[in-house]
Amino acid sequence: MSRLFGLLLLALFVRVAVGSDAITDTDSSPHAVTHAIGLSEVQWTGGFWADRFAVCRDRSVPAMWELMKGDKYKPYYQHFLIAAGKMDGKYHGAKWNDGDFYKWIEAACSVLAVTEDPKLSHTIDSCIKVIGQAQRDDGYIHTPVLIANRNGDTTVKPLQDRHNFEMYNMGHLITAACIHHRVTGKEDFLDIAKKTAAFLLQTFANPTPELARNSVCPSHYMAMVELYRTTGNPQYLKLASKFIEMRNIMRDGGDDNQDRIPFVEQREAIGHAVRANYLFAGAADLYLETGDGRYMNSLDAIWENVTRKKLYITGGCGALYDGASPDGSNQQSVITRVHQSYGRNYQLPNVTAHNETCAAIGSVLWNWRMFLATGQAKFIDLMELTLYNSVLSGVSLEGTDYFYVNPLRNEKPLPTDLRWSRARVPFVTSYCCPPNVVRTVAQVNGYAYAKRNDTISVNLYGGNKLSTNLLGEPLSIVQTTQYPWEGSATFTVEKCTNRPFSIELRVPSWTDTFRLQINDVPVDAEKLPSGFVSISRTWEEGDVLQIEFDMPAKLIESHPLVEETRNHVAVKRGPIVYCLESNDLPKSVRVREVALPSDAVFSAVNRAADLNGLTCLQTQVTYRPEGDWASSLYRQLQNRQTRKIETQFIPYFAWANRGDSEMSVWIPLAE
Repeated sequence: MSRLFGLLLLALFVRVAVGSDAITDTDSSPHAVTHAIGLSEVQWTGGFWADRFAVCRDRSVPAMWELMKGDKYKPYYQHFLIAAGKMDGKYHGAKWNDGDFYKWIEAACSVLAVTEDPKLSHTIDSCIKVIGQAQRDDGYIHTPVLIANRNGDTTVKPLQDRHNFEMYNMGHLITAACIHHRVTGKEDFLDIAKKTAAFLLQTFANPTPELARNSVCPSHYMAMVELYRTTGNPQYLKLASKFIEMRNIMRDGGDDNQDRIPFVEQREAIGHAVRANYLFAGAADLYLETGDGRYMNSLDAIWENVTRKKLYITGGCGALYDGASPDGSNQQSVITRVHQSYGRNYQLPNVTAHNETCAAIGSVLWNWRMFLATGQAKFIDLMELTLYNSVLSGVSLEGTDYFYVNPLRNEKPLPTDLRWSRARVPFVTSYCCPPNVVRTVAQVNGYAYAKRNDTISVNLYGGNKLSTNLLGEPLSIVQTTQYPWEGSATFTVEKCTNRPFSIELRVPSWTDTFRLQINDVPVDAEKLPSGFVSISRTWEEGDVLQIEFDMPAKLIESHPLVEETRNHVAVKRGPIVYCLESNDLPKSVRVREVALPSDAVFSAVNRAADLNGLTCLQTQVTYRPEGDWASSLYRQLQNRQTRKIETQFIPYFAWANRGDSEMSVWIPLAE
């Protein structure tokens, strides 16, 4: 602990004032290999992410505010009014709804960074004002408790039940406040966050095992580190470290909340996937600030476990609705029930896949921090896969309806009753995912680039304009591309220093080849071990850099131990995973009656009419009717005639946008 305290004191003197509205401000983080670009420094100008951001700005953020300021479903804004004594009422909602409201504010602030919309700014200000009025003098804020106390129930006290999600809620408040301060320069929300942190510092000064239990879905790990980055106060970083160390004094912990064993002893992903991914992201943040190798040892091993044995092809994670962990252990006394969980290795069901949208977003948060700590493109590769497939599948193309779970197959009827709808809806009782996906889409521009010293890294491809500083001078680059539908991107240098610097381009893991040109002249360059290709030179205004990837549709097979997908294939083109939806088959044909030949030929087509201009893949499939299974579990193999059907595969994230349907990502191989 003395080493950590010394690092904290040193950081207090070297940390500079925040000048960036980056999502994760690692400019002064001593163990960051690269650093985030500010939200306002990247403006989408056209193409895929410009379209998604516009839907988020024009539909998702306004519609969610209308939902949250009223009480058609559950009160959100009104809970703070009641807690502040501005109106009468009781608490009606899930215990984590305060956190959902803070996530919406963070989304709105992220949009504001780009638009500078005065109306949106006024709405945010009104929300912050009432949050401050609701907050207790000692900094505590959690409206279920505050409302109960205001209504005369003094038996309800803070931190009585770990599943009240107080720490989760306060973590999202602090994170939103940091983003708000960076975007607007205002202090009011940050002051609320600092008061909240003061309560936490006092409360956890001498933690007990009972207090240590308050670690469910630990957004507060990331939050305290981000508050430290924003203010430079080393007490906040010290508290973040204490939060993770407190897990070691847990009594009767379990894998549902990853507290059966100390975090630094963990080597695989277990338990509730959202809670796990938030923990991993928080530990990565602590590594970025402290350089404690114990955290990275665990994170590297867990990442390998996830990506090699527990990850869906879409980037989805958290395969099980319910399970037990450690699964099948001889030590039955330590087995605990787990929810929305990472299952055992290779346990990746399709129809019953849980794949909560929040788990995918937690994966994005974790992998982003791993990239900042290492500069390795493999973490951006997984981010990209997850963003395009498992995050975007959580929201409709129109931006106002949401999935809580994201299965890889949908049958009609389902083989068993399952929680959560197979149709996107504007509201679900557990409303954590909708504002989470909205803030994520609003912040994708903040992930698009990174920089260090004399290098700009291109992480995500999309039409945009980058306006930042490098080597102490303005840098402006315009990117034009039709990615992910086409495998090329062009970068035009509009403004730059006259000193040499490097532009690094990520070579996605899904491609085997790339070609480079500068001012229409081919350039030879090798892919670096980091997964980037680097071009170093004295750039001039007007220089044009082009990169091109081959982007054929590919058939992907799974590891043989993934039992449900043996002898099946999935279709992937670039970063996009495709699926077959019953809308694109004759009415009498079930999705499960279709097979793909191993030599299937695909042609890319634009579907502007019914799928908002998305690129789909036309091909021929083999139809083999299954016959009547109504009264049989097994039967003798029957010979059935087959025929060819013309159909199309659509991007997985776009399924269920054309009404009720069957769907499958994995398709049997034709005989």
